Amino acid sequence: MKNQSWFLRFSKRLSILTGKAGTFTIAVTLVIGWALTGPIFSFSDTWQLVINTSTTIITFLMVFLIQNTQNRDTEAIQLKLDEIIRSTSGAHNALLNLEDLTEKELDIFKSRYVKLALAAKEELKKGVLDTGSPELDTSDED
Repeated sequence: MKNQSWFLRFSKRLSILTGKAGTFTIAVTLVIGWALTGPIFSFSDTWQLVINTSTTIITFLMVFLIQNTQNRDTEAIQLKLDEIIRSTSGAHNALLNLEDLTEKELDIFKSRYVKLALAAKEELKKGVLDTGSPELDTSDED
């Protein structure tokens, strides 16, 4: 994994570190320590500014860290799902890379699966099993 960028290595390590109970405990301890120093500083504006500025900066930076981690995880999940579709006999390869379709194209696929689910529910009411791999109705292409 030496080919990974410095930011990727940094964000992975930091996301692991910040997700630990010990890190949360340190943060709570710092907030309690800050609160306990209130009387010493007469609850001054500067005293309040310290916690406000600190938490704002940390939150701002964590947003980017979380988004980076979430993007990476989402992409990995999508690739795994694509591989399952690709390797499953009878699966519709048109479903590969759905995340890149437009909203309208996704709605078309969704309506096909909604129709399939409704038909399966009707069959269940009749006592017919809803297992198997029925073909999708593609006649609703717009």
